[in-house]
Amino acid sequence: QVQLVESGGGLVQPGGSLRLSCAASGFAFSRFDMRWYRQAPGKERELVAIITVGGSINYADSVKGRFTISRDNAKNKVYLQMNSLKFEDTAVYYCNAVFLTYSYWGRGTQVTVSS
Repeated sequence: QVQLVESGGGLVQPGGSLRLSCAASGFAFSRFDMRWYRQAPGKERELVAIITVGGSINYADSVKGRFTISRDNAKNKVYLQMNSLKFEDTAVYYCNAVFLTYSYWGRGTQVTVSS
């Protein structure tokens, strides 16, 4: 059974940090490109960060220099370190695994940036 389970979300003040984790099971994690998306209320889901099988990384312009994506193939996990958080980072964050035509999603974890 394929599963992606996000964790680490919560309430944080502006300027704070959170580290999201996504635990994968039921598929060959090391063969999949991993992505973090987010969706704010009333907005479309947007791509935040990608880490490929080969380790190539890309970020949305809005998070460059503040967020860091990483993966641990031995643990079947992908992470998103989020620093210098802003109000506009408030969203549900989703983990996505992609390989050819296969695309798996987690249920998301809420991140709220508020003072």
